[in-house]
Amino acid sequence: MEDRKKAEIEYYDTQAKDFSERSREAREGFSPSVLGSYQFLYKLAASLCEGKKVLDYGCGNGVHTAFLAKHAAEVVGVDLSENSLEIARKNAQKEGIGEKTKFLAMDCEALEFPSGSFDVVFDGGTFSSLDFPKALGEIVRVLRPNGVLVGIETFGHNPLANVKRAYNKITGKRTAWAASHIMRQKEIALLRDHFEQIELHYFHLISLFCFPFLGLPGGRFLLQLGQLIDRAFLRVPFLEKYAFKVVFMCHGKKAG
Repeated sequence: MEDRKKAEIEYYDTQAKDFSERSREAREGFSPSVLGSYQFLYKLAASLCEGKKVLDYGCGNGVHTAFLAKHAAEVVGVDLSENSLEIARKNAQKEGIGEKTKFLAMDCEALEFPSGSFDVVFDGGTFSSLDFPKALGEIVRVLRPNGVLVGIETFGHNPLANVKRAYNKITGKRTAWAASHIMRQKEIALLRDHFEQIELHYFHLISLFCFPFLGLPGGRFLLQLGQLIDRAFLRVPFLEKYAFKVVFMCHGKKAG
């Protein structure tokens, strides 16, 4: 196994261990679902997943699996972090979705599924941990002819976010690989190479600066105000690349 993959596994195994040892109150603090980007993603994905077989790609501790299972006929989560997968399995049982879900230790760059296995591939922010061209090739392979890739990623053109990302790398809050492989416009170009139709939606330009205040009184109101301003600013094409998050939906996969 490549050293970069070992580093990612070690990082996420440690994250999972820390998650397990934190109190319930700490674990149930900030949730991505309070952000407009994730709310939009869930609304978009709900109808796509209805009654379908879904791959929760790089599922981690299953943070998105319960949502997917409410709509899908079956959800298969894959990840290389065994500690994360164990949390995902326990959470699935607690949520009462154990019969609709399955979690497998698997390399996202070398999926062990036959071609055309899934109706939907859901990505909750895994691409930065992967070799994107390899990962995308595997996603396209396992999608059925009318299948859809839907997901959310951090976008890597905002200079202030990049400074914070460099700091996180130094302090060990991000691996070196992940910090330098955030999705950018070149990855969007690769998506266009593999799919006939792509929808892109950009989030968090001004509201990015509201994130540190979410745990304070009035923090969520401040976030909503920032997101309202973002709706106007991110209508300007030039500013889209500086958004913090991009939600994408890709369908009509091109023949290899």
